[in-house]
Amino acid sequence: MLLREDDIKQLDRKYRLNLINSVTGVKPANLIGTRSELHQDNLAIFSSVVHLGSHPAQIGMVTRPQRGTLKDTYANILATGKYTINHVTESFIEQAHYTSAKLEKEESEFDRMNIEREFIDGFFAPFVARSSIKLGMRLLKTISLPNECIFIVGEVELALIPDNSINEIGQLDLETDATVGISGLNSYYSLKKIATFPYVRSNEIPDFNG
Repeated sequence: MLLREDDIKQLDRKYRLNLINSVTGVKPANLIGTRSELHQDNLAIFSSVVHLGSHPAQIGMVTRPQRGTLKDTYANILATGKYTINHVTESFIEQAHYTSAKLEKEESEFDRMNIEREFIDGFFAPFVARSSIKLGMRLLKTISLPNECIFIVGEVELALIPDNSINEIGQLDLETDATVGISGLNSYYSLKKIATFPYVRSNEIPDFNG
């Protein structure tokens, strides 16, 4: 199938939505935990979390256009400046997926989906107790994108990682933690480590033509 720009625009809306959401491949599955100023907890699944830098430790994510009333996740992040990023693991994929439902502001996804929350080291926003890898984030900046989505830039204030998931040089083994990925909007994949290669230096590149 060869699709040019005009072909893509003319596709059925739902077909196009599924196709373009899938073409980037498997993305990380994370639950974003927030708490309002009135202490109402919110939990939502995101597949747009991306590393920005390690010193300082910064992470970004994309949220949908905020037309009219702000969505709970974004409104809570703006109001409090705090949020959590929690890896989704194989043990609670279905519960995590259904946090994408539109609930009333007063009803928490933690409660509706029976996902246990926890609070760690006095951090304001709730974490997912069953997540193996959890980050407490502080909002740094929001950036409007050309399609009206919003890029949220945050700095890591707190990181909780199982000791047995980190090797001697700081790399995580996501297979050990049964972390999952998302393709498109609703297909989930398990992660299996295939190989580890050295840091690439130009004078150490193997001869791939030999």
